[in-house]
Amino acid sequence: MLTSIKTNSLTNEGQKLGMMYIRVAIVLFGAQLLMGLIAAIQFIVPGFLFELFDFSVARMVHINALVVWMLYAMIGSVYLMLTDETEHNIVAIGLGKLAFWVLTAAVTVVVLVYIFIQVGAGTETSIWLINEGREYLEAPRWADIGIVVVVLIFYWNVFATYMKGKKTGIMTVMVANLMALAGLYLAGMFFTDNISMDQYWWWWVIHLWVEATWEVFVATLAAYALIRIIDAKREIVEMWLWIEVLMLFGSGILGLGHHYFWIGTPEYWWEIGALFSALEPVPLIAMFVHVLYDWGKEQGANGTRPAIKNGPTMAWIVTNAFGNFLGAGIWGFFHTLPQVNIYTHGTQFTAAHGHLAFFGAYATILIGMMYYGIQRAYGLERMRATFKSKMAIFLITFGVLGMAIALTIAGYEQVLVERAELGATWNAFFTAQNLPWYIQAQTWRMIMGVVTFVGFIYLVWDLVTIGKNEQKEEA
Repeated sequence: MLTSIKTNSLTNEGQKLGMMYIRVAIVLFGAQLLMGLIAAIQFIVPGFLFELFDFSVARMVHINALVVWMLYAMIGSVYLMLTDETEHNIVAIGLGKLAFWVLTAAVTVVVLVYIFIQVGAGTETSIWLINEGREYLEAPRWADIGIVVVVLIFYWNVFATYMKGKKTGIMTVMVANLMALAGLYLAGMFFTDNISMDQYWWWWVIHLWVEATWEVFVATLAAYALIRIIDAKREIVEMWLWIEVLMLFGSGILGLGHHYFWIGTPEYWWEIGALFSALEPVPLIAMFVHVLYDWGKEQGANGTRPAIKNGPTMAWIVTNAFGNFLGAGIWGFFHTLPQVNIYTHGTQFTAAHGHLAFFGAYATILIGMMYYGIQRAYGLERMRATFKSKMAIFLITFGVLGMAIALTIAGYEQVLVERAELGATWNAFFTAQNLPWYIQAQTWRMIMGVVTFVGFIYLVWDLVTIGKNEQKEEA
């Protein structure tokens, strides 16, 4: 079905490679949502698929599919913008295509191993071939090494093309950020038998890799997309992009301290982590508001009708600007302060923040870039929003927000009963899990997950038809 997303109108092989990554990202996005639905049902009916497809496996595939589809979409988006920004062809397109097929084959093998080998002894062999056993970084060691090699090939393509072509501010930030993207992943690839030290380095990947380098990544994509679809002034977006770099690498690194509360690190990290982690989303929304204000003022002064060249992409960028602030900023700050986190740590508050932050900060802009890629693939001058695209953004956003609210209610119940009243004992955990508030909240989480999945169906339906339909309209 996704082969209907054609690439005939793309001007170079690099952009065609970008669309190959985006196609796989769409498939993995669907797999992530399906695994999430299975896990949501298992929260309510623990025996569902027991010993056939256990909760631990559904959750693991759900989280890893999330990370991998976003990486695919990010790499695809960079290949789409690289030629435009540098005004130079990709220097090693053959190597780039080889890396794509190697990565896709490796991801397929890893997922099949997760599904078919669900239990077993934790040995040196299983670490290398089956599961590394570290939460969120479960990929076996061979896949870890493969990911680094593939990302380094991708980085070489971007860096070498950048060095030979035009050096815009957007690509300068992207090239610097990609070095950190590849480098920080290495922090999660060595093992220490001291749990506090292991967690210390583990958070360098889980937090810095995602909350620093990924945030800068999506900011560069937003800056590029705003220039392309509303003719935003380059000097404005690049100014805010540099502010984003300064604040995110500052707040991202210092904000890492909010993960250090309970692993034996010095107490000064409490206040540092709590303060700076809340500042991360500020530059991105500031860039968007400034660009939109300037764009509206220019349109009004010229007496022209505002012209958006890609309606769906613009809608997802708007959702990104405010979803990032809401999910990563406000929902994150809900339970960041150590005086609060002592009760909320490890409850569904964390899951609520995670769902809304990943969606608001990353998924939204990457879906927008998918629409932009289709516009380029079909050679369209303008792409208008359709009924399906409106249903997709409404249902997915409503569903994710609904899940976040439901999980917040579940976390609130855990804090009151499991932590404050019953003292965070093992028995308190199971008592809280069986109370009506918790069960009702998890039921609503599942319902909102279904709403999100229906929105995804509308999204795929729109992605595979909108280019062809718009092409007919323009003809």
